[in-house]
Amino acid sequence: MRRRTLGSFLVLVFFFAASGSATPVEAQVEGAGMPPEDPAGTPPADPADVESVDAIIAAVYDVISGPAGQARDWDRWRSLFIPEARLISVRRTADGTNTYNAFSPEDYVQQSGAFLEQNGFFEDEIGRTQEEFGPVVHLFSAYQSTRTQEDEEPFARGINSFQLFHDGHRWWVVSVYWTSEGPDLPIPKKYLSGGG
Repeated sequence: MRRRTLGSFLVLVFFFAASGSATPVEAQVEGAGMPPEDPAGTPPADPADVESVDAIIAAVYDVISGPAGQARDWDRWRSLFIPEARLISVRRTADGTNTYNAFSPEDYVQQSGAFLEQNGFFEDEIGRTQEEFGPVVHLFSAYQSTRTQEDEEPFARGINSFQLFHDGHRWWVVSVYWTSEGPDLPIPKKYLSGGG
C-alpha cells in the first residue's frame, strides 16, 4: 500500500511537471514566502533601485559605501532584500580550513554599520558574470574595497555571489554569498572587467 501511494504521488509529480503546472507540493505552499510588493516591515523601495538587475546591484554597493562620518541609509538597504534574505561570508582560517558566517541583512546593519560609518568604506564592482532564467538571476560580482575614494590600491578584493528574484513588479536580493581574494586564491581574469 505504501509503495502504491508513493508511486501514485510520483506519477502526479511527473504529470504536473510535464504540464508546466504546480506540483501538489508546490500548490500547498503557493503564496507562502512569496513577498508582495512591499512585505510588512520592509521599507518601500525607491523604484529606481529595483527596476533592473543593474540598478539593484548598484544600490547594494552604494548603500554600504561612504566616507568616515557619513551615516548610511539603512532603510534603503532593508528595502532591497526579501524578508528571509541571507548574507554568507566565507573565510579561510590559519590552518587552511574554510569557514562561513551566515546572517541576515539586519544582522549586517547591527554588526557592521557603525564600523563602516566610523572608518569609511567604499566597495566597487570590478567585473560581472551573470546567468538568468525568468525571474531567477545569479551573478558573480567581483569587487574591490577601499577606505576612501582616493586610495590608490584596494585593501581587499573578492567575489560577491548574488541571487536575485523578480516578483513581476521589482527585483529583490535573495542572498549575497562572498569570499575574499588571497595570495593563494586570486580572482580569475574571466570574472574581471576585460578578462578573457
